[in-house]
Formats: sequence, C-alpha cells, structure tokens
Amino acid sequence: MTETLTSVAIQQVKVYTEQLQRGMFVSRLDRPWTHTPFALQGFYIRDLEEVRQLQKYCRYVYVDITKTVGDVGASLRRLSRLNAGGDREPVAASSRNRAKVPALIPCRPVQVSHQAYPPPVAARKAAPRARRLLRQLEACLHEVMVQVSSQGPLPIPQVTAVVEELVDNVLRSPDAAAWLARVREKDEYTYKHSMRSGIWAVIFGRHIGLGRHELVQLGLACLLKDVGKLQLDDRVLRAGRRNAKVEREYRRFVDYSVKLLSTEPRLDPQVVNIVHCHCERHDGSGFPRGLRGDKIPVLARMCGIVTFYDEATNPRSEAFPVAPSRAVAQLYDLRGIGFQEQLVVEFIQAIGLYPTGTEVELSTGEVAVVVEQTYHHRLRPRVMVVLDRDGQALPKPRLLDLAVDDDRKQRLIERGKLGPNDKITIVQDLEPSRYPGVDVAAIRDHYLLKDGGIAAVFTRLFSR
Repeated sequence: MTETLTSVAIQQVKVYTEQLQRGMFVSRLDRPWTHTPFALQGFYIRDLEEVRQLQKYCRYVYVDITKTVGDVGASLRRLSRLNAGGDREPVAASSRNRAKVPALIPCRPVQVSHQAYPPPVAARKAAPRARRLLRQLEACLHEVMVQVSSQGPLPIPQVTAVVEELVDNVLRSPDAAAWLARVREKDEYTYKHSMRSGIWAVIFGRHIGLGRHELVQLGLACLLKDVGKLQLDDRVLRAGRRNAKVEREYRRFVDYSVKLLSTEPRLDPQVVNIVHCHCERHDGSGFPRGLRGDKIPVLARMCGIVTFYDEATNPRSEAFPVAPSRAVAQLYDLRGIGFQEQLVVEFIQAIGLYPTGTEVELSTGEVAVVVEQTYHHRLRPRVMVVLDRDGQALPKPRLLDLAVDDDRKQRLIERGKLGPNDKITIVQDLEPSRYPGVDVAAIRDHYLLKDGGIAAVFTRLFSR
C-alpha cells in the first residue's frame, strides 16, 4: 500500500482507490465533486460498498491523514513524516515512473469552524428583510458611484451599516441572501458584480466560521473593490480580449481603488488591504505586486475566489448567467494554482453543488429550480418543479423536497415496495438560456414572499 501514496500536502496523501481501507477520511477526489454523487464535506470510509462507489468514479482520492482513524491512520501519519524528512520526492506506484514534486507554495491551512453559527432559519422567514436589504445595497452602491464620479467623499458609514446588516442577514439565513446573488434583474445598473461578490463572500465566510468583524471587513472590501474601475476608459473596461497594453491599463484599477479608499479616514485599513490584494494569485501570477501563498491575506484570497466565481457565472457580454457547474469546474481546475486549494474546496461546499436559484434537470426528465438548500444533504435540495419531461409548463408547479422524498422512498425500498430507480435525483444543472420562459425571479418571489396568486405568477413565468 505504501507504494501507491504521494504526499501532496502536510495533511493529505494520494491513495489509489484499489488501496482504500475502512477508517480513511476522503478529503477530495481526482475530479470535481460535481461529477460524482458524493457529499462535498468529505467522509469516512465505513464499508466495502463505499470503496466500490469510489472505485466506480475515481482512479485515486486524497485522504486526510489527521482525520483517518485506526491502524491505517497511524501508518499514513508515519509515512508522511518519513516523506517530509526526505528530498520530497513522492513514492509512486512504480520506481520507473518517479517524478519530482513541484515546489510547494508556502501557505498555512486556514482555520475552519463549520459549527461556529447555529443552523440557519428557513429562507421564507428571512425573505422580507432580505428584500429590504437588496434595496439598501443598491442605493449604497449607486451613491458610491455618484461620489466617485463627482470626486466627493464616499458614504463609508452608510455602506458599513448596510454591510453589517448583510452579515446579520447571512448569519440568520444564507439562502435568503443567496437569492439576491443568483437572480439577475433586468436593471443591471443597480445589480452590480461587486454586490453579488459581497453576498457570496459573506456566505463563504459564514461557512468557514469567520467572526462578525471579519465578515464585515470582507463584505465591505467586495462591495468597494471595483471603485477604481470608474477611472478607466470605457473601451478598456469593456474590451473583450485585451492586448498587453490594454491589460496593463486595466490592471491599474486596483491602484486607483486603493488610492480612493485610502483617503477615507473612517474606512478600516484592513478593508483597503483586502482590496489591494484581491487580484493576487496563489502562484504569484496575479497583480499588482505578484504576491503568492501566505503573502496574500486570507480575506483577500477569499475575495479573489468569489470575484472569479461571479465573473465566471455572469460573463459581462452574456444575456444570461451560466450554469454554476461550469464556473465550479473552472475554479476547481485552478486549485493550488490561482487559488489556495483548501479555500476553493470550502467555497464549493459553502455554495453547494446547486446554488439557490439554479435551474436543474431531474431524473424524471422534469425541469425544476432550486429554491432552498438542505445543508446536511447538499445533493438533495428543495426545488420547485416547473416543466414536465417535454419542456411544457406544469398546470400547477409543485414544491419537492428531495431530501424528504429520498428518505421516504428509501424506507419503501427497504420494505421491497420500490426499486432504487424510483428515487428522484438531480441529473445536471442547466444553462439559464435553455428555457428562457422560466422566470426565476418570479419563482423566487412566489416561494419566498408569495407575491400574488400562483396562477398570476406562472402566467408571467411562461408567457412567451
């Protein structure tokens, strides 16, 4: 078994699936979690069936040696210490295939606490407050733009107060806030990328257990990080493919932002530092200073991840957002390169495989919209089924809690009354442009706020 291990980090080893044993804690896979049925949070191998499932989808996995239990855990930790004391060359499956390990980028693990906050309340209970918050965020962002354009003082106290309310809202109900980030309204002027980034960032921070003060710093930085773009020429800002000269000019927005924000005595200097570093990358390929690894502040690393994710899901030139799985796959490919691997995995866990507002295809062939997460069963959220298997609007859309439905059918399967194929699962997420008649904003309003009757809402939904 020891011949099939490769040390990839202080706490992880690479194990080929034919060598897996009970007690190992699988922390990541050799492919995106979105391509498998496994939970995002990692899991202990409890029996042979789980080994078989891993062998079905993966060639190898990564095992957390600090969490692995029993004799196998002791063996892995001993092997890791031996490798750490050597020349850092991995022990590969065959000595003929040995390859040098790339130099590790210095970056200490981020301390994470998934139990820092109580379970979230239902999105419906927090929805009215979230809607008011959206209007306040829009108003604040508009005022920031006006003041930057007129060279006036930034409304820092007002922005800080709104971000503090955003933090409180996310701490209470991440799903209610996630709806604000997922749905693009027709008036894009008041629904900016920086606002969505701020919402994703606070949801991310809540997931890993950041303190309230840090959440406010992170939210403020994401909301203000792009103020320097208002000083760029419009042709630079909107250029599709930037040549070297245009790219250099574009990158100056970070320095412009820092210069503007540094003149505000009421703004926390740490917020300015996050803005200054949010375009830096784990491998040193970012800007403006080419920082790498531990030299990039943790909150700036998080800001960079949510910025990348939002830009990937909401391309500037596209009329619709793109399916979250595409953005997640791009982000996952950059783990350990553009972004710290641990934080990439934590962010994907924070938003779920199918973020609130995502259009999905069910195993029944029907189309649904995710309306709320099930936090202990990320692959089985609550959905609103809106189209039948032929792509036609249902006479009356129905709410389906996949986790509850799965538990009920599992009991029937155990009693021999159903087969495994009778369970309803999510097959894939969908590009929002595939069914343009599905008005996700109307679904949101009906589910969260019950605006109008169901017939009126879905007349708007499917009118063509």
